[in-house]
Amino acid sequence: MAAPTSETTDPKTNAYDVPPVTRAINLLRYIAAGNRCRNTSKAASALGINRTTLIRLLHTLEREQMIESDREGGGYILSYGLLELAANMLSGRNVVRLARPILSRLATEIGLSAHFGVLSGTEVIVLVRETPNVQIISNVHEGSRLPAHAAVMGRIILANMPREEVLALFADHPMSAVTSKTPTSLDDLSTQLDHDAREGLAWSVAFFEEGIGSCAAVVLDHSNTPVGAISVSGPQATFDLGADKRDQIAVAIRAAAKQLSSLMGHAG
Repeated sequence: MAAPTSETTDPKTNAYDVPPVTRAINLLRYIAAGNRCRNTSKAASALGINRTTLIRLLHTLEREQMIESDREGGGYILSYGLLELAANMLSGRNVVRLARPILSRLATEIGLSAHFGVLSGTEVIVLVRETPNVQIISNVHEGSRLPAHAAVMGRIILANMPREEVLALFADHPMSAVTSKTPTSLDDLSTQLDHDAREGLAWSVAFFEEGIGSCAAVVLDHSNTPVGAISVSGPQATFDLGADKRDQIAVAIRAAAKQLSSLMGHAG
C-alpha cells in the first residue's frame, strides 16, 4: 500500500511545507499501513524517494523511538514513542470544550437537559449543562456536586471501575439516602452497579429527585478508563419503563457518549 508522496502535493497550498518532515510522516503512515520496509528499494519507490533518503529516515525515526526493528518478521514497526505522543495529545484535550457541542445537540434532539460530569472522590462534579428550549425542572447546574452512589452519572462511572477501587472508595464513607431508592450499603451499591454494568446505562425514575427521571452513559478514554459520564434528565414519566421516549433516550445517549469517548481516544 503506497503512501502519498511529496511530488503529489500542491505547491500553491503547501508553500510552507518542510519536505523532510513530509517524507518522515509519509513513511510513518506507510509503516502504520502494514508495510515493514524489508525491501528498501521497493519501499523507496512506493514513497517516491530515493533509497538513501529512505535509509536515513528509517535510522532517524528509529533513533527517536518512533519506529523499531520487527524482530519476528524483519523490517520495521511503529514504536512506543508514537504512543507516548498520542497519550500526551489526548490528555491535553479539553474535555469540556469537546463535550459542550455534543451535549447541545443531544439536548436539542431529545428535548431534555443534558449534562457532563466527572468523578471527584465520592462525588460527581457537573462540568457542562446544556438545555433545550423548554421549561427545565431539574435543579442540576454547572458546578453542582452530586453524591456518586446516588446520581446516575456517578453510578455509571463507578460501574465501569474495578470493583475493589469502588469498595475502597466508599469503605469509610457513609452513603446517605437521597431517596428511598438510594443504595446505602456496600452490598446494595454493588448490586446496583452490577445492574448498571449489565445494562450499559444507569437509569433513574425518581431515584435522585422526586418527579425527575434521568439516564447516564459512561465516557471512556484511550485506555478504557472512565473519564466522566453524560446524562439526560427530565420529567419522570418520560423515563418510566414502557414510556414511548425511553428507547429514543437510550439510543441518543449511547451515541453521544460513544462520540465523546472517540474524541478522547477510545477505540470502541
